[in-house]
Amino acid sequence: MTLSKLDQLKEITTVVADTGDIDAIRQYQPIDATTNPSLLLKAAQLPQYQPLLLESIASAKKSNGSDLLSDCMDELAVKIGFEILQVVPGRVSTEIDARLSFDTKSTIERGKRLVERYQNAGIDTDRILLKIASTWEGIKAAEQLEKQGIQCNLTLLFSFEQAAAAANAGAFLISPFVGRILDWYKANGGKNEYLPLEDPGVLSVQTIYNFYRQRGYETIVMGASFRNTGEIEALAGCDSLTISPQLLEELKNDFGELPRQLSSDNTGQTIESQDFNEASFRYHVNSNIMATEKLSEGIRNFVKDQEKLELMLQELAR
Repeated sequence: MTLSKLDQLKEITTVVADTGDIDAIRQYQPIDATTNPSLLLKAAQLPQYQPLLLESIASAKKSNGSDLLSDCMDELAVKIGFEILQVVPGRVSTEIDARLSFDTKSTIERGKRLVERYQNAGIDTDRILLKIASTWEGIKAAEQLEKQGIQCNLTLLFSFEQAAAAANAGAFLISPFVGRILDWYKANGGKNEYLPLEDPGVLSVQTIYNFYRQRGYETIVMGASFRNTGEIEALAGCDSLTISPQLLEELKNDFGELPRQLSSDNTGQTIESQDFNEASFRYHVNSNIMATEKLSEGIRNFVKDQEKLELMLQELAR
């Protein structure tokens, strides 16, 4: 029997659902799932999630915390994460408030609060990944959390420098964004269309993957933010790929051959790097216009959707 491209991909790559929609997760049976403020906002608008919103508000009010809205947000994120973990056998990624992206101390404190809520719900720590933006402060927060046994997913990652610093910090997993890199090049003088193996987002992940394997880093590379299945196929063999329901469906219905593109046995020429301190990291990321613009844009967009979700909760709490 011929396997679909989705089933072929599952044989060589950990497939992760990039959604908070439980029904979609059940349908495609991924190992893990990832969420972020934008996905939580979409999920919160689904009828089946309305009870979770009301439960989150009630739980936050009972806790008598100093910041009711933050408690509501954390409760909702954990309740949705809990529901996802009843479906997937692996991990769920839960994002820390993007407004803390430049505050190491507060990121660590908020991350610990999320983990504690998961533990109180009966979820083991090794099934949780805290998503943190790949700023210098975020990477340093992840470094401290990892040392305390809390695994992190460094997201909004657009440059080699971010990836190298994340691996040196001992991050459990990184999420280099493919489609958003492609978007930037198309909008800033690049070609209108790119073949998958020429796609600048694909090439970025390929370089990071090969570098990690050459250096023996254990950090998992999880390609994210795909615009088409061609990008996914060009990264077949990557450690993990987090994929939207729409693209999972396309892969499920395609029964063509899916050749492996990435392998730890074939990483090409040696890729050089340096150990970044804060000054050199900031200089190199600042020198990368695409990475600088997409990182700041990503943080702003996550904050915008977080604030919309907070408004929904505020209105329900009245």
